[in-house]
Amino acid sequence: MDIEKIIREGIVFRGKSSSPGKKEDKVKTKAKKKAYIAGSHGSGSAKMKAEYRRRRANRHKNG
Repeated sequence: MDIEKIIREGIVFRGKSSSPGKKEDKVKTKAKKKAYIAGSHGSGSAKMKAEYRRRRANRHKNG
């Protein structure tokens, strides 16, 4: 019976229902984004991008 119903109707996967009492507001900060933009978190590509941003920001000063 159940297999025939599944074949006819299919299976619907639903996400976990959220209970309204357990909702927590997360604190969002810009600290991680700032570290990435500054290139201070160690990534080579972030350091390169930070250098490009510095050059672009200082472009008007060298003219």
